[in-house]
Amino acid sequence: LKSIRPRKGAITDIWVEEATETDSKSIKELYKRQRGGAADVPKRLTMSFNPILQNHWIFHEHFKMVSWADDQTEYTGAELTILKTWYIHNRFLTSGDIDDLENEQDEYFKEVYTYGNWGVLGNVIFKNWRVEDLTQMRDQFTNYRHGGDFGFSSDPAAIVVTHYDKSHKTIYIYKELYERGLTNDLLADETKEMIGTDHIVWDSAEPKSIAELMKYGVTARGAGKGKDSVLHGIQWLQQQKIVIDKSCINARNEFMQYQWKEDKDGNAIRQPVDKNNHIIDALRYAYERDAIATWYYA
Repeated sequence: LKSIRPRKGAITDIWVEEATETDSKSIKELYKRQRGGAADVPKRLTMSFNPILQNHWIFHEHFKMVSWADDQTEYTGAELTILKTWYIHNRFLTSGDIDDLENEQDEYFKEVYTYGNWGVLGNVIFKNWRVEDLTQMRDQFTNYRHGGDFGFSSDPAAIVVTHYDKSHKTIYIYKELYERGLTNDLLADETKEMIGTDHIVWDSAEPKSIAELMKYGVTARGAGKGKDSVLHGIQWLQQQKIVIDKSCINARNEFMQYQWKEDKDGNAIRQPVDKNNHIIDALRYAYERDAIATWYYA
C-alpha cells in the first residue's frame, strides 16, 4: 500500500480489524502514510483484536509499557487509549453463544474469549491465577501462610504474604518482597515489618540464615524437602485458585513466565526451568504442610 488519496480532505483515521494478524512494521507503515487533516483533527490508528498471547508485539509495545493488568478495562494517555470489552458487551451473541463462553473449560480460551484478557500458552506452568485489587478484602484475611526464599546479589530475596481460603481452595497473595542485596539483619527487619511475629517458612537449604533470622526475632522454620517435593508442590498449587493483588508485580511476572523445560524436540517435560521462581518457591514453602496433608490423605 503506497498511498490512498481521497477525493476530498485527508485521511485522518485508519481502523485495523484482527490487528493481531499483522506485524508491527506494517502498522507503523500505515501510520506514516496517513496524511492527517486540519490541526484540530489528529491522525488516529485504531486496532481491534482478540488478545491472543502475551508474547505478541501489540502487548509488548502498548500494554506492557503502561503496566496493563487483567482487571483494567480502560487506559487513557497522551498518545494511547485502550478499551477492553468482552462477551457481555457483544449484543450479537445468541443465548447459546453466551452459554458456551460462560461454561468454557479450557483456561486459555476462557481468559481470552470470555474475559478479554491476554492469553498465555506454551510451556507456562500456571494458568490458574488472576490479578485483582484486594484492598477491600484484606481485613477479612485471617488464615495466613507466609514463605520466603533467600537471595543476595544475583538472585533476589523473596517473601510472599498470603491468606488461604481452604473451603474454596483459593490463595490470596496480597504482599510481596523482592529485593537484592539484603543481609540477614535487614531481611529480618523487612520480614517483621510485613508479618510481625507471624510464622514464616523459608528455604531449608540455608539453616544458618534461618537461625540468624530467628536470632533477630523472626518466627521462622525451614521447609521440608524430599524426593520430588518441587513437583509435588507445583502440582498442589495448580489445583488451587490463585489471586494476586495488583500491587504484587513480581508475583504476577513470575506466574506469567515460570515454564517447563523442553526436550530436544521442543516438547515440554515435567521439570521446571530454574528461573522466574523466587516468589513461587516462597509460595511452595508457605503451603508445604497443606500440600503434604493432601498427599498423605490421598
